[in-house]
Amino acid sequence: MLSKSQARAFFFGGTGIFSVAFIALTIDSMRKLPNQTNSDNITEEVKRGKHIWEDNNCMGCHTLFGEGAYYAPELTKVVERRGKDWIRLFLKDPAAMFPGQRKMVQYHFKPEQIEDTIAFLDWCGKVDSNGFPAKPPLAQRLAATTPIAPAVLLPKPVPAIFTTAACIGCHSIAGEGGAAGALIGAPPLDGVSTRKTREEATAWIRDPQKIKPDTKMPDLVPAVVSEEQLTEIVNYLYSPATPQPVTPPKP
Repeated sequence: MLSKSQARAFFFGGTGIFSVAFIALTIDSMRKLPNQTNSDNITEEVKRGKHIWEDNNCMGCHTLFGEGAYYAPELTKVVERRGKDWIRLFLKDPAAMFPGQRKMVQYHFKPEQIEDTIAFLDWCGKVDSNGFPAKPPLAQRLAATTPIAPAVLLPKPVPAIFTTAACIGCHSIAGEGGAAGALIGAPPLDGVSTRKTREEATAWIRDPQKIKPDTKMPDLVPAVVSEEQLTEIVNYLYSPATPQPVTPPKP
């Protein structure tokens, strides 16, 4: 049992030690704030995007940095997860990307409003949030077990619509892309010409819901992809320069 003098020394000594630790941690946090909050990159576009986020009550459905409703997806890392091209198309017309599936309101954003919103979400994704949100466990397991194709450049020329329509966001080719489609089983496009005829591929891209009603692939034609652009995509996939499937070496 402590004597009065020992108890007094313990109290004041402990208080002093923890006070010093608290002050040191506070100073360290304040020193790291500029880098962790990404404050140096707050542009006018980011500010306007934040106003759009607030004025339209996006937090009523989505979460950002874990704050908000949990009805719609968490958007802290959405630019990293989906890519700017995909987000641009989705904000333009949510229903066109996922007909009958997505419940997001059509806000009829102007092009500059869409760019401002993307700038704000991109800024949010670059804030040091100490690992939040965590990567989905299933995605980590897929990354650990799926053979990785050699790092080669995509064959040129890549049609602009191939990236703008977010094809590369869901499907991988030559080991590139496919992040958004990993969890829904979107197949790689290497060697698609060995699996489907040109006519079958064209029909599938034009109206996947007609061929397979439960498919996760959205209807892109003609809302996002025109018939001419559809031809560009098919020509690209069936070009002799398009990568073929990579067979992992036997152990």
